[in-house]
Amino acid sequence: MTFHNIVLASATTCTVLMAGLLFSYSCSVVLGLKTLPDQEYIMSMQAINKAIQNPVFFIVFMGCLVLLPLCTYLNYSIPPSNQFWLLLTSTILYFVGVFGTTAIGNIPLNNSLDKFNLLNSSKEAISSQRAIFENRWNSLNMIRTIASIGSLVLLIIACMNLYEK
Repeated sequence: MTFHNIVLASATTCTVLMAGLLFSYSCSVVLGLKTLPDQEYIMSMQAINKAIQNPVFFIVFMGCLVLLPLCTYLNYSIPPSNQFWLLLTSTILYFVGVFGTTAIGNIPLNNSLDKFNLLNSSKEAISSQRAIFENRWNSLNMIRTIASIGSLVLLIIACMNLYEK
């Protein structure tokens, strides 16, 4: 196995893990949280947003940011191959759709929610905080989910393209 193949396999593994995490969250956790009363919802999201910040998550999330461009670079040729264009598109989709959405959308919402003092807030303030957070966060998460799945599909096609040569 060549270095190029190891990088491609690693990039694909990280991307599949991120796509799986975001997909499973979208089609299970979001649905479960939706059923909770406002106070329990806020409390659960605050706990989840803290728990996700762990070394395993960061290695995979940030691993895509390193491995996808590296993989793309390693597959550049003149003229650029179909595999290069697939990898470049996958990289851009991940950077913009997953990382960008997380950085400019989900993280600011998470930080705002983390600062919300649940114990000293009225029921109305809690309900208002949930209304501000929930739909926006879920919409942004759906963007990340679709982008990560799209990035993964392009990587799979690039992998298949590798073995057609």
